Amino acid sequence: MQPRFTTDEDPADWSAVLAIFFLALCWWRLALPSEIYFDELHYVAAARKQLEGIRVNAEHPMFAKTVIAAAIEWLGDRPIIWRIPSAIGGAFGLFAFARLVWFASGSRRAALIAALLLATDFFWFVQSRIAMLDMIMASLGIAALWQVAAAVRLPHQGRWRLALAGVLMGLALGAKWSVAPALILPGLAFLAFKLKDNGRRFLFARAGGPVPGISLLEAGLWLGLLPLAVYWLTFWPAFHWVGRPVDPWHPIAWHEHMVKLQDSVKKLHPYRSVWYEWVGNWRAIWYLYKDVDGAQRGIVLIGNPFSMYAGLVALAWALWAGIMRRRMELLAFAGLYVGSLLFWALSGKPIQFIYHYLLPSSFLMAILALGLDQLWKREDRWRWLAPASVAASVAMFAWFYPIISGYPLCCGRPSFEFWMWLRSWR
Repeated sequence: MQPRFTTDEDPADWSAVLAIFFLALCWWRLALPSEIYFDELHYVAAARKQLEGIRVNAEHPMFAKTVIAAAIEWLGDRPIIWRIPSAIGGAFGLFAFARLVWFASGSRRAALIAALLLATDFFWFVQSRIAMLDMIMASLGIAALWQVAAAVRLPHQGRWRLALAGVLMGLALGAKWSVAPALILPGLAFLAFKLKDNGRRFLFARAGGPVPGISLLEAGLWLGLLPLAVYWLTFWPAFHWVGRPVDPWHPIAWHEHMVKLQDSVKKLHPYRSVWYEWVGNWRAIWYLYKDVDGAQRGIVLIGNPFSMYAGLVALAWALWAGIMRRRMELLAFAGLYVGSLLFWALSGKPIQFIYHYLLPSSFLMAILALGLDQLWKREDRWRWLAPASVAASVAMFAWFYPIISGYPLCCGRPSFEFWMWLRSWR
C-alpha cells in the first residue's frame, strides 16, 4: 500500500451510482429468455431439489444453490427469480470491486475507472444475468478482499473488518471453489509482512505487518479458521437431505467424494478451452443461440476485445512498476490475477471453460484501471490515451451488447457472424 492514505476523496457515492445503473441494465429483460438456458439446467434443478431435501449436484458446494432456492421459495419459480441472485450479486460485487481498488490505491479516479472497466468487460455482465454459481462466488470473494484492504488502510477498524472478511470468505468458498486462490493470498501476505517486521516473533507480535495491532495468530483466526467454519456451515441443507445426508462430523470424507465427482466429468465438450485461450481471448462459449420468445437471440461469452488485450499490456507494466517502484497495490492485483489463473492452469479438472476466467479477468481490470490512472496523471501528449481507453471499453460493450444480452437479432440466423471477429468465437 502507498502511504498518506486519506478518505477525503472517497468515491463511495459514485461507486454506488455505477452499481445501481449496472443493476438496472442487468434487470432490463432479465426474464428473457423465458426458459432455462445453458448451465441453469443444472443449478435451477439443484435448487428445486434442495427445497425438497433431495440430494443433487453434489460436486459443488451449497451456498449459491441455497440462495437460488431461497429466491424460488420466497418469490416463485420463474426465470426472472432464478436470475435475481446473480443480478444483485453482480451489482454488489461491482460496488465491492470499486471499494477494493479505492482502498488498495487511494485513488478516486482509479476506483471509478475500475468499476467502468469491470461493468463493460463482458464477463461480469453476462454472468450477472444467468442463474449460475459464479457471480455469487465472485461478488462475495471480492467483498472479502475489500474488507481486507480496508483493514490495512484503517488499522483502528482492522479487527471487525478482518472478521467480516472471514465470514465473506467462507460464504464465497461455499458458493464455488474457484475463489480459493484469491482468498489464500491475504493470509500469505500477512505472514510475509509479519516475518519481515518481527523476525522470530512473527507469530505473536502485534507490531508491524499489514494491520498493526493484529498478530499473525489472530489473523489466522479471522482469515483461516473462521472462513472454514462458515464454509462448512453453508452445507447445513445437505446435513438434512432426505436420502444420504452429509455427515457433519466427516468433512474430509465428503470433500473426497466431491473431488471425485468433479474429476469424473471427462467427456469432451465442443466449448471446452484452456487457460491460455482465455488469456488470449481466443475461445468463446455460446450460452444461447436459438429462436426463442418471438425472436432469434444469442448470448456469447467472450472478453471485451479492447480491455482484455489492454489489460495484458497493463499487467506487464504493473509487474515492472511493482518491483522497481515498490508499488504494493500493483503486485497485489498481479498476484491475485496470476494466482487465480494458475489455479486452472495447474488444476486436474479435465474439462474447463472460459467462464472460469471470471475472477482473473476482474483482477486484470483492476490492473488496467491503475495503469490508466497513472497515464491520466501525466502531463504530456500521451495523457489522452487514458480517457480514450475507458471510452473504447464502453463503446466495445455497446457494440457487442446485442450478442451478449439476448437482444433480438435483426437479420435471422446468420446475424451472429457480424460479431464473430475470430473464427474460434463461432
